Amino acid sequence: MLYAILCYDSEAVTTAMSAEEDGALMDRLLAVQEKLAKRGKLGPVARLMPTNTASTLRKGPQTLVLDGPFAETKEQLLGFYVVDCETQEEAVGVASELAKAGTHGTGTYEIRPLMMFKPNAALT
Repeated sequence: MLYAILCYDSEAVTTAMSAEEDGALMDRLLAVQEKLAKRGKLGPVARLMPTNTASTLRKGPQTLVLDGPFAETKEQLLGFYVVDCETQEEAVGVASELAKAGTHGTGTYEIRPLMMFKPNAALT
Protein backbone atom coordinates (compact mmCIF):
# COMPACT_ATOMS: atom_id res chain seq x y z
CA MET A 1 0.00 0.00 0.00
CA LEU A 2 1.15 3.52 -0.69
CA TYR A 3 1.52 5.97 2.18
CA ALA A 4 2.10 9.71 2.14
CA ILE A 5 4.52 11.00 4.74
CA LEU A 6 3.77 14.71 5.06
CA CYS A 7 6.61 16.75 6.56
CA TYR A 8 5.65 19.71 8.77
CA ASP A 9 7.92 22.14 10.57
CA SER A 10 8.21 25.77 11.46
CA GLU A 11 9.39 27.75 8.46
CA ALA A 12 11.10 30.12 10.89
CA VAL A 13 13.34 27.22 11.95
CA THR A 14 14.02 25.81 8.49
CA THR A 15 14.58 29.14 6.72
CA ALA A 16 17.00 30.23 9.47
CA MET A 17 19.35 27.34 8.66
CA SER A 18 22.59 28.26 6.95
CA ALA A 19 23.34 26.82 3.52
CA GLU A 20 25.76 24.40 5.21
CA GLU A 21 23.16 23.26 7.76
CA ASP A 22 20.53 22.82 5.03
CA GLY A 23 23.01 20.91 2.86
CA ALA A 24 23.91 18.59 5.73
CA LEU A 25 20.21 18.00 6.45
CA MET A 26 19.53 17.21 2.80
CA ASP A 27 22.50 14.79 2.75
CA ARG A 28 21.08 12.91 5.76
CA LEU A 29 17.62 12.77 4.19
CA LEU A 30 19.09 11.62 0.85
CA ALA A 31 20.78 8.73 2.66
CA VAL A 32 17.36 7.58 3.91
CA GLN A 33 15.87 8.08 0.42
CA GLU A 34 18.63 6.03 -1.23
CA LYS A 35 18.07 3.18 1.22
CA LEU A 36 14.32 3.22 0.48
CA ALA A 37 14.91 3.42 -3.28
CA LYS A 38 17.23 0.37 -3.20
CA ARG A 39 14.44 -1.57 -1.48
CA GLY A 40 11.90 -0.40 -4.08
CA LYS A 41 9.90 1.46 -1.42
CA LEU A 42 10.36 5.10 -2.54
CA GLY A 43 7.89 6.96 -4.71
CA PRO A 44 7.72 10.69 -5.45
CA VAL A 45 9.43 13.09 -3.03
CA ALA A 46 8.94 16.85 -3.09
CA ARG A 47 10.28 19.79 -1.12
CA LEU A 48 7.83 22.67 -1.24
CA MET A 49 8.91 26.24 -1.77
CA PRO A 50 8.32 28.64 1.18
CA THR A 51 4.75 29.61 2.02
CA ASN A 52 5.32 33.17 0.81
CA THR A 53 5.35 31.71 -2.72
CA ALA A 54 1.97 29.98 -2.24
CA SER A 55 -1.54 30.94 -3.27
CA THR A 56 -4.78 29.80 -1.69
CA LEU A 57 -8.05 29.37 -3.54
CA ARG A 58 -11.03 29.71 -1.17
CA LYS A 59 -14.24 28.03 -2.24
CA GLY A 60 -17.60 29.68 -1.65
CA PRO A 61 -20.25 31.67 -3.47
CA GLN A 62 -17.36 33.58 -5.02
CA THR A 63 -13.99 31.97 -5.64
CA LEU A 64 -11.27 33.99 -3.97
CA VAL A 65 -7.52 33.64 -4.62
CA LEU A 66 -5.24 34.86 -1.83
CA ASP A 67 -1.48 35.14 -1.42
CA GLY A 68 -0.01 32.57 0.95
CA PRO A 69 -1.34 29.36 2.45
CA PHE A 70 -3.24 30.98 5.36
CA ALA A 71 -3.32 27.80 7.40
CA GLU A 72 -4.12 28.28 11.08
CA THR A 73 -1.05 26.44 12.27
CA LYS A 74 2.40 27.03 13.74
CA GLU A 75 3.93 24.44 11.42
CA GLN A 76 3.84 24.52 7.66
CA LEU A 77 3.75 21.67 5.15
CA LEU A 78 7.32 21.62 3.82
CA GLY A 79 7.22 18.56 1.58
CA PHE A 80 6.19 14.95 1.27
CA TYR A 81 7.31 11.42 0.52
CA VAL A 82 5.29 8.63 -1.06
CA VAL A 83 6.42 5.23 0.17
CA ASP A 84 5.27 1.70 -0.60
CA CYS A 85 4.92 -0.19 2.68
CA GLU A 86 3.18 -3.40 3.67
CA THR A 87 1.72 -1.89 6.85
CA GLN A 88 1.16 1.46 8.53
CA GLU A 89 3.68 0.36 11.15
CA GLU A 90 6.31 0.02 8.42
CA ALA A 91 5.43 3.52 7.15
CA VAL A 92 5.77 4.87 10.70
CA GLY A 93 9.21 3.25 10.79
CA VAL A 94 10.18 5.11 7.60
CA ALA A 95 8.94 8.38 9.11
CA SER A 96 11.04 7.61 12.22
CA GLU A 97 14.14 7.24 10.04
CA LEU A 98 13.39 10.58 8.40
CA ALA A 99 12.87 12.19 11.81
CA LYS A 100 16.26 10.90 13.01
CA ALA A 101 17.90 12.29 9.86
CA GLY A 102 16.34 15.70 10.54
CA THR A 103 17.95 16.01 13.99
CA HIS A 104 17.05 19.68 14.61
CA GLY A 105 14.43 18.60 17.12
CA THR A 106 11.23 20.15 15.79
CA GLY A 107 8.54 19.21 13.34
CA THR A 108 5.93 16.57 12.68
CA TYR A 109 5.48 13.74 10.20
CA GLU A 110 1.91 12.81 9.29
CA ILE A 111 1.54 9.30 7.85
CA ARG A 112 -1.55 8.66 5.74
CA PRO A 113 -2.55 5.79 3.48
CA LEU A 114 -3.13 6.88 -0.10
CA MET A 115 -6.14 5.95 -2.16
CA MET A 116 -5.80 6.48 -5.88
CA PHE A 117 -8.39 8.76 -7.43
CA LYS A 118 -9.49 8.06 -10.97
CA PRO A 119 -12.90 8.81 -12.41
CA ASN A 120 -15.17 5.75 -12.20
CA ALA A 121 -12.58 3.69 -10.29
CA ALA A 122 -11.65 3.27 -6.64
CA LEU A 123 -8.23 1.70 -6.13
CA THR A 124 -6.18 1.41 -2.95
